[in-house]
Amino acid sequence: MGGFEGHLYPGLSLFFYGIYHARLVSRALICNSPVQYPPRHPWSKGRWARLQQIHYVGLLKILSACILVAQELHSIPGQFVLISKMYHQRDFMYRKQWQHLTLYVAFFLTGCIDLVSQNLLPQRCAVLEQGAQALGVFIFLPLMVSHMQDTEGVELQSHILLTQAVFLLTLVVTAELWAPNMPLIWMMKAFLYMITGSWLMQIGFMLYKPVSGYKWMDDDTNDIAFTTIFFCWHVAFSAILMIWIYGFSFLWYCYIFIHG
Repeated sequence: MGGFEGHLYPGLSLFFYGIYHARLVSRALICNSPVQYPPRHPWSKGRWARLQQIHYVGLLKILSACILVAQELHSIPGQFVLISKMYHQRDFMYRKQWQHLTLYVAFFLTGCIDLVSQNLLPQRCAVLEQGAQALGVFIFLPLMVSHMQDTEGVELQSHILLTQAVFLLTLVVTAELWAPNMPLIWMMKAFLYMITGSWLMQIGFMLYKPVSGYKWMDDDTNDIAFTTIFFCWHVAFSAILMIWIYGFSFLWYCYIFIHG
């Protein structure tokens, strides 16, 4: 996730994925239904009936991962290799780029599993989807810890806060494996996905395109302190957005959808 685009695009993907889960849990709470996706209805007759029954979440995951991989490969100067053998030595090359690609491939595989489970299997296997999702987050956490090496100041502080959010997300998706239909767990998962995504975008702006036009200074204690303050604002923003999504869903399912 190097560069501005390397933080913006993954952040957008995680943020919208959190909004998607927030809508699901809001619907479940309002309609008093299981948090898991409802069973699919039989295909109705018609030319486009089958297309209306397709779940597109897995396809969107695959498309997002492919775009992120292409962006990462495009940003690498020179030949992209794993090991360099110059001067009779073995040197690992592009460690951060390989970290990014490992993460993107993990989410690509979760998209493939979602696509197969939701559209190709005779009966949807939600446990398989949740297990793949947990595996992707498990890979995300150690990569983030390793990603903080050789960083300092504002960059280090911002990535420490991001790692904390990913750690909490790891705990939540682990708990979901044993309690897959708990609305509180799904609510926390959506909340943490939105925080992780929005903060990842914020890191891109702070490090590469600051809104003020002035570069953040690593030796300024005020800049480091405000990094934490901005993270807390993102937490509050995500909580307000969760409330707004629930309110809009309540209006939709209780009034517009029923009387429409």
